[in-house]
Amino acid sequence: MVEWLWRSLKYECVYLHAFETGSEAKIGIGKWITFYNEQRPLSSLDDKMSDEVHCRNSGAGSPVPVDPQAA
Repeated sequence: MVEWLWRSLKYECVYLHAFETGSEAKIGIGKWITFYNEQRPLSSLDDKMSDEVHCRNSGAGSPVPVDPQAA
């Protein structure tokens, strides 16, 4: 699963954008990870989103938003 995540990140984000600084890369990758978790259906999860499956399985209420600039 981790290899799929990294492959998707490279082909859907990193290779498509010419990030000029580390700050730009951090923001762009953070936005893509948020998209991946909240909006992109995954075939390995029966076309559900990662957050949807994680929150249901963990007993948590709603996903905690991630601020890519906070790290």
